[in-house]
Amino acid sequence: MRQLKFKTNINCSSCVRAISGYLNEVEALDSWNVDTANTAKILTVQGEEITAKLVVDTVEEAGFDIELI
Repeated sequence: MRQLKFKTNINCSSCVRAISGYLNEVEALDSWNVDTANTAKILTVQGEEITAKLVVDTVEEAGFDIELI
């Protein structure tokens, strides 16, 4: 299982709800989580065939900032 972490501006439960529709549509994602308590708002994704570009494109399409860490 591949795991990637990203710094984002997904900073509250409303933001998590807004992004969930986008991330849940990505078939390559097995799971994802946003740590809104962390100052960097870390998005952790897991999946066998997930790529950083796919996650970045999806999150940016939803209107959020994202950076691979």
